[in-house]
Amino acid sequence: MINQTIDNLRQLKMSGMVTALNQQQEQPSTYEGLSFIERLNLLLEHECLDREHRKQQRLISAAKLKLNSTPQDIDYQHPRGLKQSQVASLLVCDWLSKGQNLLVTGPCGSGKTYIACALGHQACLKGFSVKYFRISRLLLNLTQAKADGTYQRLLKNIAKVKLLILDDWGLESLKASQRNDLLEIMEDRYNLNSTVVISQLPTDTWHQSIGDNTLADAILDRLMHNAHRINLKGESMRKTIKS
Repeated sequence: MINQTIDNLRQLKMSGMVTALNQQQEQPSTYEGLSFIERLNLLLEHECLDREHRKQQRLISAAKLKLNSTPQDIDYQHPRGLKQSQVASLLVCDWLSKGQNLLVTGPCGSGKTYIACALGHQACLKGFSVKYFRISRLLLNLTQAKADGTYQRLLKNIAKVKLLILDDWGLESLKASQRNDLLEIMEDRYNLNSTVVISQLPTDTWHQSIGDNTLADAILDRLMHNAHRINLKGESMRKTIKS
């Protein structure tokens, strides 16, 4: 009977309940005093926790984060102007529910990508979908999608991601078609889903780096409206580690 029950649970993909049921079988003295409903409730709780964990792992895998960083590993000791209170507020993830953006700027090696990936990891644990791109790779993917007829599908997939992380913003000059692509993305996501932009350039130079006044106004208006900002300063953390 127990073997048949376990087989049925596995067919129903209830691996959490299988693990919990085996535990109850292996430790009868722990559970024999509980009622049927109490034991069933323990099985269901274990299944819910197992499903939540598997969902989190799927989201983390799908995010393709550049760095395997977590909030607890963020360094607040290095003098770079990072406010722990601000990061703590962002980790609650209310800004994601409101479709707000985050702009992370600072010199090379200041830990911008690390912080953004840690926030992305936290978002996955909270159940939000996340996707990381270097901006050059994203634009290349969009160009290829135009060639093979999947452009609209790719735009739709990008639009529905709850947190889009764009790294290396402003490092390369943009072509006219790429500026249009960025406008499509920002328009689709405006006030609906959140975008993190990581850049070595200060935000007051972004308008010039985009290269077209009209499109720059449109892109930045959607990106910077109600955006949170982290502006890092100081020497590279890589130099500190090497020394």
